[in-house]
Amino acid sequence: MRIDVLTIFPEMCEGVFGASILGKAQEKGIVSLNAVNFRDYSPNKHSTVDDYPYGGGGGMVLKPEPIFAAVEAVVAQGQAGASTDKRPRVILMCPQGETFTQAKAEELSQEEHLIFICGHYEGYDERIREYLVTDELSVGDYVLTGGELPAMVVVDSVVRLLPGVLGNESSAVTDSFSTGLLEYPHYTRPAEFRGWKVPDVLLSGHHVNIEKWRNEQALKRTLDRRPDLLTNIKLSDQDRKLLQQLRTVDVDGNA
Repeated sequence: MRIDVLTIFPEMCEGVFGASILGKAQEKGIVSLNAVNFRDYSPNKHSTVDDYPYGGGGGMVLKPEPIFAAVEAVVAQGQAGASTDKRPRVILMCPQGETFTQAKAEELSQEEHLIFICGHYEGYDERIREYLVTDELSVGDYVLTGGELPAMVVVDSVVRLLPGVLGNESSAVTDSFSTGLLEYPHYTRPAEFRGWKVPDVLLSGHHVNIEKWRNEQALKRTLDRRPDLLTNIKLSDQDRKLLQQLRTVDVDGNA
């Protein structure tokens, strides 16, 4: 996979790209991560990328010319080294966009080339939205100074799903949200710490009981912390029965 992040602050991305899982993924040749300064594509001798909004108002608006030129340049570069002529997804990081989810990360991980556009100032020229991007994404209902941090969140979430990136391929499958539920609790050595013991079932070696316990804990944790998630996932008859029991216990005060 190739990922290009268009920004006027490429230094914000470079440290993230070179560290931890992202750095290792690049070393393995699984992904190519590039921070592209779209100021370099400004047609203005002063490398201007923003201007006052038509109609007045506060703040500055990002101009279309440098962003269109930067996207077209990285698309051409990507197609030169690609096995197909499939167009990349061009993603605008924006608080008005679709809320980013694990399902969206899984969808994007199937692509060969992703391009992220990181804005600053008051906003984007609307023609960027209408004629250039394929997706608009938001990481939450709040406003940040720019799109770089949200883009890094999405990039990390997507890259870790690529085959060969994580040391344990089952890790991404069992993560919170991958199944629709929050992840079950984890424990490691020592078996007892300051009087707090690891649940006996995890020490039993009985894998069927362990999986049953983990599923029950995932359901309970989701019910306690994010009950809204339960309306959007398919549950087995057994899970629905267990969920009803958990709700009964909650109503009766740990009956």
